[in-house]
Amino acid sequence: MTDIEFPTRTPAEQSADDTIMPFEVAALDLRGRVVRLGASIDEILTRHNYPEPVAKLLGEAVALAALFGSALKFDGRFIMQTQSDGPVRMLVVDYVTGGKVRGCARFDKARVADAIASHKISPGELLGKGHLAMTIDQGADMSRYQGVVALEGGGLEEAAHEYFLRSEQIPTRVRLAVGEEFRAGPDGAKHRWRAGGIMLQFLPKSEDRSRVPDLPPGDAPEGMEPDVVNEDDAWVEGRSLIETVEDVELLDPDVSAERLAYRLFHERGVRVFNNAAIVAKCSCSRDGVFSMLRSFPPEDRADMVENDTISVTCEFCNETYVFDPADVEAELAEQSEEDGKPVN
Repeated sequence: MTDIEFPTRTPAEQSADDTIMPFEVAALDLRGRVVRLGASIDEILTRHNYPEPVAKLLGEAVALAALFGSALKFDGRFIMQTQSDGPVRMLVVDYVTGGKVRGCARFDKARVADAIASHKISPGELLGKGHLAMTIDQGADMSRYQGVVALEGGGLEEAAHEYFLRSEQIPTRVRLAVGEEFRAGPDGAKHRWRAGGIMLQFLPKSEDRSRVPDLPPGDAPEGMEPDVVNEDDAWVEGRSLIETVEDVELLDPDVSAERLAYRLFHERGVRVFNNAAIVAKCSCSRDGVFSMLRSFPPEDRADMVENDTISVTCEFCNETYVFDPADVEAELAEQSEEDGKPVN
């Protein structure tokens, strides 16, 4: 039996923005994905107008969630959320099967301003200590799966490595980058955000080659020697190569995802698969917000009235929905009469 031969071609020169490209390096038992975000991340970050370090941190989180969420083999949602004691106390990114992504951040304005003034704006310094939760939601009739990893003063890349080490026992490396692009135009320089990321995993077929060192037991008897497992040579090679990736290679629209994968692994042979699209898309709607208002007691709805209106702003997309209180109560009364139920 002969080995299957796949056709070869020259890597594409131009990058396809807002896509995820899976790839495989069969000779090293490596699989990975490259994400390139252009208009989608620009829309998410521009809508919020966060301080630059906060925007960059959220951009990293969106790229990471896309790398993780795109691996789902079923219809569902991947939710990534941080909670920590740093200036940026919360990040939330929601990835829906099919490539719909949204994200938002909560932060202390004064502490972020102090961090900027003192140049303490690395991802680890902004996040501080806390935890990163990754949740897979398969729908109303299915159980949720959640993995949690501690944030110990490091960034999202370090947290991702720790997550896969502890939860999945899969050797993994991630690189993330976010940047601002300025291009000249007839009306002056035009600003837009870009983000990119690459994830590499070692997935050998042999169980012996899949072994990883045991995690520190913590309460092991004194004098007990820790389990030592040498890293597989194939993973050492792959890990070393991905660690050479620079931010500009993940962000530059003139360096395609295919060319990046080729640069890293052409000596071993790399196979790329079809791109999957990503789009910035929030799930909020006027009907959804109205249903939310209906769930509140009348006195709570009355407390929401300001300047004779009820305004509700979505934290994810920053869209504001404005309602006339009288119209809300009238519509609720009409719906309740149709349903045969009293108004809250």
